[in-house]
Amino acid sequence: MDILNNLIMGFGVAVTLQNLGYCFIGVFVGTLIGVLPGIGPLGTIAMLLPITFNVPPVAALIMLAGIYYGAQYGGSTTAILVNLPGETSAVVTCIDGYQMARQGRAGPALAIAAIGSFVAGTFGTLMIAVAGPPLAEFALKFGAPEYFSLMLMSLVAAAVLAQGDMLKSIAMVVLGLLLGIVGTDVNTGTARYSFDIPELSDGIGFIVIAVGIFAVGEIILNLGETHARVIFTDKIKNLFPTKEDLKASFGPILRGTAIGSFFGVLPGTGPAVASFAAYMLEKKISKTPERFGHGAIEGVAAPEAANNADAQCKFIPMLTLGLPASGVMALMLGALTMQGIQPGPEVMTQRPELFWGLIASMWIGNLMLVILNLPLIGMWVKLLSVPYRMLFPAIMAFSAIGVYSVNNSAFEIYLTALFGVLGFMWARLGFNMTPMLLGFVLGPLMEEHLRRAMLMSRADPTVFFTRPLSATFMCATILILIIVLLPAFQKNRKVLTE
Repeated sequence: MDILNNLIMGFGVAVTLQNLGYCFIGVFVGTLIGVLPGIGPLGTIAMLLPITFNVPPVAALIMLAGIYYGAQYGGSTTAILVNLPGETSAVVTCIDGYQMARQGRAGPALAIAAIGSFVAGTFGTLMIAVAGPPLAEFALKFGAPEYFSLMLMSLVAAAVLAQGDMLKSIAMVVLGLLLGIVGTDVNTGTARYSFDIPELSDGIGFIVIAVGIFAVGEIILNLGETHARVIFTDKIKNLFPTKEDLKASFGPILRGTAIGSFFGVLPGTGPAVASFAAYMLEKKISKTPERFGHGAIEGVAAPEAANNADAQCKFIPMLTLGLPASGVMALMLGALTMQGIQPGPEVMTQRPELFWGLIASMWIGNLMLVILNLPLIGMWVKLLSVPYRMLFPAIMAFSAIGVYSVNNSAFEIYLTALFGVLGFMWARLGFNMTPMLLGFVLGPLMEEHLRRAMLMSRADPTVFFTRPLSATFMCATILILIIVLLPAFQKNRKVLTE
């Protein structure tokens, strides 16, 4: 009954005219950036962070969340009709979705993608409502050692599970931790890594790094790439799937939702990992695996359900534990911090309207997305004709205005440009920037909890292993490293003995 009463309260918050408006803006912008390749939710949310200063916390989080899960919907439209995924999570949808479009079945493919996304989004939101309160209650038992150990485990897991080379991911985590401690030490008043630059005495702004790396850097990277667009121009007929399509998609949607929910709570993984895993499972268990790649509707239903369930469940650790499981969740965490809200289990007890209002808005937002995506397919596809030479300069100008408006500092504009160039170079060298952002967000919190743990234990480092919960997290961290490093060690040993 408590959950039901809280959901009623949440819907009372979400259905206000203001919050409905921000929810619509979020899902509309999310669909837009999902359709347009090269402009992801990370860069868009980073650009819009300055706007949230003058927006109530609940409305700001509802809008930013709508952008994130809305992008998962939009990416499937162009993946099916154009064979060009607007989002990385929609890459798998291209395999069978575009083949269905070429066979004259674009309508059922789009409808199943929308239905699968809606079902998965609804289930993911339900998971937050059910799992959130007990997880937050459990987290209230944490002390400084437990929080430090949990954050350390999250960063190691994020580095290990992130796409790309593991050593590069670990290096980016360390770099993020170092960038996070730039500025004046709050305990001693000593300037750290500021190089006598007055503007760095307060540290590097979260918005500077977010906009520089994920907006400016991505734009520079995409300017050097060309996409061959073969747009599906035939009129879309028979939008509603047949009974056979629905029957064939029912199981894949449920399995994709389960897989996406599992990957959603893991740090470092993105919706692309969940959608690929769901696709491979369906192909593995299918009695006719040869159909996959040639227009199998299961190859659309499963990955679309998986990436949306993943996107929704990413909110569980962020809202209840204050731990971002992805780069977008790190931006959400930063938005809460900038609003003066301390992320963690206290959010549910001290700001219940924020937690339950966001959950209720997700149901409303998923319904809006179904209405937005199916009737307006033609409009979304036409947006692909907008030249990038017009689109990208506008985004750059908007980013610069947003960064400057926070502190009215020209220095932060230069710093953003510097991080944009660095982000472009890191991407070219194969570095994943998400672990760095997680390290930057969690670094100051880890330092604070480490100091508290050392004070309460009188500088005894064994405190992390003598407390049961902390010891569990530390052992899990060591186990993750052993599992990942052992194969490499055995391979090197085999080479040396030969």
